[in-house]
Amino acid sequence: MLRRSGRVPRKAVDESRSFLAPALVALGFWIGFPGIVAHQDMAGLVSGEEGTGPRWAAFVEKSVAGSIHQAEMPFVDGDLKTGSISGSGIAAPGIGKIAFRGKKGFTGTTPDEERINRAEKTGRLVQVVPVQPPKLFEAGTIFEKTSFLLEKPSTDQPLMAFVDPDIKGKEVRIASAFYMKKDKKADPTLPRAIAELVNNDQPDILATAYAPQKPDYAKASPFASILREEEPAGGRFIPPVDAKDHPWARQPLPETVFSKREQQCLAAGIYFEARGESVKGQAAVAQVILNRVRNPTYPNTICGVVYQNEKWRNRCQFSFACDGIRDRVASPAHFKTAQEVAMATTAGKIWLPEVGSSTHYHATYVHPRWAGAMQRMKKIGQHIFYRTYGGGWN
Repeated sequence: MLRRSGRVPRKAVDESRSFLAPALVALGFWIGFPGIVAHQDMAGLVSGEEGTGPRWAAFVEKSVAGSIHQAEMPFVDGDLKTGSISGSGIAAPGIGKIAFRGKKGFTGTTPDEERINRAEKTGRLVQVVPVQPPKLFEAGTIFEKTSFLLEKPSTDQPLMAFVDPDIKGKEVRIASAFYMKKDKKADPTLPRAIAELVNNDQPDILATAYAPQKPDYAKASPFASILREEEPAGGRFIPPVDAKDHPWARQPLPETVFSKREQQCLAAGIYFEARGESVKGQAAVAQVILNRVRNPTYPNTICGVVYQNEKWRNRCQFSFACDGIRDRVASPAHFKTAQEVAMATTAGKIWLPEVGSSTHYHATYVHPRWAGAMQRMKKIGQHIFYRTYGGGWN
């Protein structure tokens, strides 16, 4: 019985090993160098660039005239076609085959110096020709054009004339669109009760307690605001009384009325005479006191008016000054209001037309003899106000 040996012949093993070693080396080079390092074969030298097809399919063949590696020669005659020449090229000794191609462009016999047009070419320095000014007007010669008043100007220039504007009749509406009149806002520095009585936003310029107001473009133009034309009264407050009123009523107060002592006397007169009245009633009493300061018949100071004849028992101008009772401020809050009213009326921020130029008043529960000799004005609170007919003492 024959047995088959399981051993492989030594020769077969050697052959497989001899094939395996180069295959492993080649695989290692293929993995280590996946890209092409260089083209050093004939196809690379001829074409100079990598082809689109596989490298192993490239081959070398004899080139014909007109290939990319052959020299070319243009013809002067542009109509000559290279296809009309036998072989489409010539064989030059030492050079090889030269392909012929059509002429691109035109090559004439005229030199470049004559063919180039340099008519518009100028130098680097630019000369600016001065332009003549308009004939009808020249700067600085307006006084020399007196002939325009006597003769008709030449018609070679466009004539101008005044025409009616398109906005005629709409000036106020257009101006109001740019300078809208705003509602007056109450002064935040004044108590609300006093601020409601303020009817003048241009106080006396000497009243340092109030900051200057911004220009009101609804009343004054921007030009007047910038130029700041001097006011006739110099910024002083002039009572807006009627022209038929007493002349002294249209005079400003003395400058001393804004001093601390004068304001203290006015606040005292308001407090002791009308502290139980409304703010309007207190302002009316203050206006009477200030009217007496303007009136040349009375003292020209607030303290002189308030305490006039204070030595005469119950015969002075204001009863609290000669009633024999010591004047004490029992309510600081009411006295503070009196001080605010005093400054507002002195500065002209509050002016009551119903009181006007009144210089007298009395309570409603008394009937003085002098009341019948004066012009009665209005009743405000518990006081009735009077104005003299002649503007003097009575």
